[in-house]
Amino acid sequence: MKTKPCIVMMIVSVGLFLGLGVSVASTGGKLRPRLSPDEVENQIAMDQKADPLYESQLLSPLRDWRDGVAEQMGLHLAADYSALFMHVSDSPGEDNASSGIARFYGYWDLVNRGGPNKGSLNWKIENRHKYSDIPPSALGFESGYAGIIEPPFSNQKARLTNLYWKQYVSEGKGVFVGGFLDTTDFIDVYLLSSPWTGFANFVFSTGSASMDLPNDATLGAAAGAMLNSSLYIQAGIADANADPRDPFEGFESVIDDSDFFRWVEIGWTPGKDKIYFDNTHITFWQIDERANGTDDGWGLNLSWQRWIDDTWLPFIRGGYTDDSGSLLERSVSAGIGCQPVPMRGVIGVGFNWGRPNDVSFKGADDQYTTEVFWRYQLTKEVAVTPSLQYIKDPALTIDEDTLWVLGCRLRVAL
Repeated sequence: MKTKPCIVMMIVSVGLFLGLGVSVASTGGKLRPRLSPDEVENQIAMDQKADPLYESQLLSPLRDWRDGVAEQMGLHLAADYSALFMHVSDSPGEDNASSGIARFYGYWDLVNRGGPNKGSLNWKIENRHKYSDIPPSALGFESGYAGIIEPPFSNQKARLTNLYWKQYVSEGKGVFVGGFLDTTDFIDVYLLSSPWTGFANFVFSTGSASMDLPNDATLGAAAGAMLNSSLYIQAGIADANADPRDPFEGFESVIDDSDFFRWVEIGWTPGKDKIYFDNTHITFWQIDERANGTDDGWGLNLSWQRWIDDTWLPFIRGGYTDDSGSLLERSVSAGIGCQPVPMRGVIGVGFNWGRPNDVSFKGADDQYTTEVFWRYQLTKEVAVTPSLQYIKDPALTIDEDTLWVLGCRLRVAL
């Protein structure tokens, strides 16, 4: 068995992510998330703050019951169902794909409920299933594109995404988490990264497709803190062999294989209450050779985003990787998001240049990807997101110079 740092902490599944002093709050109807938009507490808070086009009362009794349970027991429950339909022009293989995802998630405040140093159990359980011959996550490769479009929309069926304990400390200024984690809730975060509510293409998500991330439900540990009013640092370690369909094998994997994904991130923000709106950071990551034979490697990622007039979010992001099993070894993305009406919808436009990883795709040429999407909140429960992508020079086919990808994502949240 290989000897690795922090193995004792990994075995007992104790993780750290020291809070950066930012809580989920609302000022004038504008959400201030602390972690990624997909983190359980943030997802629930954002759904509750939605300002829809039409205020339906159909499910108000269910919402009232759920809010009553949360108030009386500290048990916050949520569920959603997302469906995705995609079509690719001129694909050498399948040109249509569709799938759905059912999720049950929530958090239960069990310690010091209502106080700043609360402790809670957080979870997210999913069922990912395809409607068509292939799921949307396979459509990119099927059409000759060295990349993934909407990674969550697969055919994995029942799986765990996360299950961890969260404990706030120091009057809510710090927080510890430990258990099965989704590392994208912590690392290289920016506001349009969510495949549920933001861009569809993975190049505009966590790591810009150049980071060799572990799978969800990974047994991990992390720590972070503000160094002063503007500078912060975080670091973490997680099991590189995680399998969300069999998460408890993670204990055996950590003990027997000891293959880890590690990261350190240093960032700057104008103020800790703006850390995930106005943020510049650099992330260094490293991953061991895995049990399935995937090479070890390391990389650097850079990210800049600014929140302007509570409406505009320009961003520039990029990544470099050396070896490993990432999709891209060089990646640069730039774009802008626009929120015309607070909490009603988002329009996003992004452009990416990417060089496929030579380890994964020997000799593949550079690719260029452009995406436009518009997420609109129709009712409190229902949001629809049409999207259009233009891909120039897909690296895995010599028959086509361009691909057009048309998609429509529907999300119903309860």
